[in-house]
Amino acid sequence: MIRQTAFCFALSTLVFASGLTANSITSQSQSSQSDQSKSLSTASSKVAPINNFKTTDLEKSVFEQINRYRVAKGLSKLTLDARISKQARIHSQNMAVGKVPFSHKGFEKRVNSISIGYQSASENVAFNQGYDDPVAEAVSGWIKSPGHLVNIKGNYNLTGVGVAVNREGEVYLTQLFLRSR
Repeated sequence: MIRQTAFCFALSTLVFASGLTANSITSQSQSSQSDQSKSLSTASSKVAPINNFKTTDLEKSVFEQINRYRVAKGLSKLTLDARISKQARIHSQNMAVGKVPFSHKGFEKRVNSISIGYQSASENVAFNQGYDDPVAEAVSGWIKSPGHLVNIKGNYNLTGVGVAVNREGEVYLTQLFLRSR
């Protein structure tokens, strides 16, 4: 029997930049200490087979669900950018194989690696295991988390999504948000 788990850290990183140098970036955490603990989702959904996901379909689903949410709240849709998605995908892959911890570690480097001038940027990450719709679990968790919701509803116009699944069937999701200049 596969145990259903959904873990989501409410670590939200907001970066406001007036330029692309590290000196002009200020980070601000939007989560409380209790938000940073792992939480178990109690949503009831069918257990999914391990590694039975096409990551590009999952990425598209994150993008579509976030845009549907934004439109429902009277916000403009985000534009998906391949350069941003590439950085998000690399981060998800690195977390999935244990190269980096499940965190926002390296966020500034990811954002500065994207060849887009930006005013502000943020990132949401999540992982879960055992759900037939891991995207719905992640997006639902982000919307319920005040720090993640700030990012989803933020004044951004570009986004990138990256998803990776490891051998254990853990699904790692990263969404980057940018406000281009």
